[in-house]
Amino acid sequence: MTASDEPIVGSSASPLVKDLPRGVFFAGLFALGCASGLASRVIQSVHGLGWLDALLGTFEISVIVWISCVAGVSLVLQDRTIGIRSSELVLGAAFVLLAILPVGPASWLAVTALSLYIINTSDASSLRRGALILLAVTVPMLWSRLFFHFFAEPILRIDAALVGWILGTPRTGDVVEFADASGVLVILPGCSSLANVSLAFLCWVTVNQLVRHKKTAYDPFWCLMACFSVVTVNVTRISFMGLSQWHYAMFHSWWGGAVANTAILGLTVGFCVLGVRRELLRPI
Repeated sequence: MTASDEPIVGSSASPLVKDLPRGVFFAGLFALGCASGLASRVIQSVHGLGWLDALLGTFEISVIVWISCVAGVSLVLQDRTIGIRSSELVLGAAFVLLAILPVGPASWLAVTALSLYIINTSDASSLRRGALILLAVTVPMLWSRLFFHFFAEPILRIDAALVGWILGTPRTGDVVEFADASGVLVILPGCSSLANVSLAFLCWVTVNQLVRHKKTAYDPFWCLMACFSVVTVNVTRISFMGLSQWHYAMFHSWWGGAVANTAILGLTVGFCVLGVRRELLRPI
């Protein structure tokens, strides 16, 4: 360990910094990063939908993301170890500079970097578990979006191929003909299954870390089932839209989206809970 990595305990250090628990320090940074990253989405949602509709739609941010952010920061806050390294103060300053930029992705990039640092350097259980959850939060909020930006065409074609196969109608790229031949259905980025698959992964990580799940050979199965259920519900909804113009108006409405999102949430949480049922059912 170099001198710059030693905890600040000398008389020259501020008493506030010297006595500050590591959990409080890192939780404060993560809370700032999450708040800044979510704020841009909240502002966009309110601007586009108005306060009431945006609030009812959780500001177009999944409930899983909101809960995971709170759970991750809460776990980090539980670490009461005293001693902040001088290098961590520098890291914290850099984090704040990124987080306060009026660019949502910059905040999630900062959360990613800080999470990886904690995972690789910390021995504290709650600190690592919280960092793992917050790292997983960045997948739907940043990395899956970046991935989609570069691979949107093949991803949308996969959804279109599944819908065309179910309806039995011709497909060209991401365009599928209606079953009654009254028009065509264009599958846009907002209809892709990828975003919800990343949420299923986030839900799995969050539930696992909250209950301190011990890895088993069945873990990939339950995680894949959660992801598969997301794709199934999403493709089924789009397929109903492709039956006719009337079905499109019905299932593409606010209520249609609410029902689909509720089904996705229920199935995702359900499969994740089944995967950790051993920890949930054990005596306290």
